[in-house]
Amino acid sequence: MAVSWVFLVLACWGALWTLISFHPPHRPPLLMVVGFFAAWSTTELAPIHMLWQIAAVVVFVALGALHSWPGWLALSITLVSWFGLGSSVKGALQTDRAFVDGLRAALGPGWDSDLDPALEKAGRHVSWARILLPFHFRRRGVRRVRNLQYVDDGKFRHRLDVYRRDDVKAGAPVLMQIHGGAWMIGRKDQQGLPLMYHLAARGWVCVAINYRLSPRATWPDHLLDCKRALAWIRANIGQYGGDPDYVVVTGGSAGGHLAALVGLTANDPELQPGFEDVDTSVRAMIPFYGVFDWTGTGRYNEGLRDILERRIVKQKMEDAPDVYRKASPIYRITPDAPPALIVHGDLDTLAPVEQARAFVDKLRATSRNPVVYVELRGAHHAFEVFNSIRTMHAIAGVDLFLAWLINAARAEPSRSAVSPSRSAGAARPPSDPTPTARTEPSRTRRD
Repeated sequence: MAVSWVFLVLACWGALWTLISFHPPHRPPLLMVVGFFAAWSTTELAPIHMLWQIAAVVVFVALGALHSWPGWLALSITLVSWFGLGSSVKGALQTDRAFVDGLRAALGPGWDSDLDPALEKAGRHVSWARILLPFHFRRRGVRRVRNLQYVDDGKFRHRLDVYRRDDVKAGAPVLMQIHGGAWMIGRKDQQGLPLMYHLAARGWVCVAINYRLSPRATWPDHLLDCKRALAWIRANIGQYGGDPDYVVVTGGSAGGHLAALVGLTANDPELQPGFEDVDTSVRAMIPFYGVFDWTGTGRYNEGLRDILERRIVKQKMEDAPDVYRKASPIYRITPDAPPALIVHGDLDTLAPVEQARAFVDKLRATSRNPVVYVELRGAHHAFEVFNSIRTMHAIAGVDLFLAWLINAARAEPSRSAVSPSRSAGAARPPSDPTPTARTEPSRTRRD
């Protein structure tokens, strides 16, 4: 009898997590954060949750849990939980279709006519071995060069890592990854790893950066550091095989917010103190589940304003409205905005999807460049931090967008878009880089 009750408690606990994955709490702030972690881990690790629940059923049945009614109730609850987890897996498996549909809607029905068919086929493939090892990111042949100083002050927050193949060809396209963490936590080696290792294995040079964090840092220190890192890339990435004139910026959450601002504030002298003449334009921006409006005019996470006022901006919104407006990507949109791929989950409680929709609507109405929007059903915040079905399809979708971007540039070499200093149009393909500056000594690790 005791075994049956233990089985029932465990079944209820597993079912509760499954329920939260479909209906995460939106308030109060503390419950919302706790609920997010439960929903996020359950949704993205649904196959693993199913495996442990199956193992639990086998063990409890073997121990005689079905000899009394609590055991049968526990089994019924578990079966319902499996149905929910199966639904999550099915939704994740449709991520590739969501990307293809988003690309076609923004780029036209023939968007993939010049792409390698093998690239699209690869996007439909799921490596179950990687899913069962969600934190194993390394790819054969990819090397990580760690802790390069992009500001010569010796500080850890001003360091970056470079991911590249040993045999990378000169003039490789460059991805700049900005980590999230509410502008207060996080580091360069914690986020964006599945995407960076994938692209590095495909011949890209990927750069993951640190930046100063609040409450020690005050806005816009975070953005200024991203610009300084981009300036370092312009001067030094040629030494690692990258094209300093072909940089795409990406990031998630706070990193998505910063990535969007990097893309939308190219060459703004106010944000480049001491390096005003450096070209800080990018070829495209790819914000994942970003925050696009700090002013509170759109749907707001309840705790965001308090965090911004107390720890990030350190001024009340009513006392410094211009600061909050300038820090909002939705108010920085111009016709020269770079090509964009915006990715957001419809169940995101930390960065409400309504902000992404509003941002995309305004960007499409204003920008002369393509705007691809992919809204993922059943996805929460930070869905691509580790290996999952959705992560693998999302990475493949980003790969397709980037391949289209380079192909479009080759088809129209006279047109290039990305900054007020350049005309609108498709991004220019990578060219042979020329090293222009010396980097600090670093430690190198093969991953």
